[in-house]
Amino acid sequence: MSQVTRRSLMAAGASALALGAVPVAYAQGKQKLRFSCAFTETDLRAEAYKGFAASIKDDFDFEPYWGNTLFKQGTELVALQRDNLDLCNLAPADISKQIPAWSLMTAAFLFRDADHMKKTFKSDVGKEFIKLAKDQLGIQIITPVYFGSRSVNLKPDKQIKTPADMAGIKLRMPPGEFWQFLGESLGANPTPVAYAELYTALQTGTVDGQDNPVVASKLMKFDEVTTQFVLTKHVIAYDVMAIRSKIWDAMKPEQQAKFQAAADKMADENIKRFDAQEVETLEYFKKEGKKVYTPDVTAFRTFAQKRYVDKYGNDWPKGALERINAIQ
Repeated sequence: MSQVTRRSLMAAGASALALGAVPVAYAQGKQKLRFSCAFTETDLRAEAYKGFAASIKDDFDFEPYWGNTLFKQGTELVALQRDNLDLCNLAPADISKQIPAWSLMTAAFLFRDADHMKKTFKSDVGKEFIKLAKDQLGIQIITPVYFGSRSVNLKPDKQIKTPADMAGIKLRMPPGEFWQFLGESLGANPTPVAYAELYTALQTGTVDGQDNPVVASKLMKFDEVTTQFVLTKHVIAYDVMAIRSKIWDAMKPEQQAKFQAAADKMADENIKRFDAQEVETLEYFKKEGKKVYTPDVTAFRTFAQKRYVDKYGNDWPKGALERINAIQ
């Protein structure tokens, strides 16, 4: 009996020691980052995020959920705020729903190109918007993540130089107030049509044109039923990499620096990939006999920004638009 008792006690003691060691081992483990995004694993941005994950693997266990398999698109911000998600690729429009001032960051013709966008987020005015998000939403914005520029694609063979030339053009825009207003800011008559129905709408003349990144236009074969691409680049499309503030603030300064450097490198390489893909696509359109040209973008920018200021300007921080415009 005494031997059994001693053995039982020794076994119990060993179990207790093992159980006692669990919190220590867990504490020494890497922080898991549950990541959510709308794009699929075949997207160029997925390639970029995988490279980012490799750069931070010594400190973090990156756990991706591609194609909104964890949270539906539009619900990621609330998931971050409720501590149900750690990291995500977040649409700026979702931020503007909670912070009206952020509607400036979704305005047409705000950024001239991806480089201007990147410089804006690194500037003082960009840092002010990042601070707004942290103070009011509890998220830390790490970097913008570019995914192309939207331009006008038309069926009529009509030269477009200024917004005045867009008068009477039935331009397909996605359903929703924001998108319809964007169409108006281009000088067109916006017409809501579902994306899946757009090819037929162009083919039958229900609409005269559409706006999308040129790569998307090629994938959907819109060039088959249109004649020209007008490179307005009215939207420099981007999301932001956002992490819960609690996780960010718990990092040591050197960890934050390493994390930020990895994200910046990822964002820069991602811009190069999308720009190269866009150039390749435009060359394809030219070879197919499509007109590809740049209109008077300054005229378009002036027209659009006035419309946006009139509608949303009261929500924007005073002077922020002018400061962004001045960034070179």
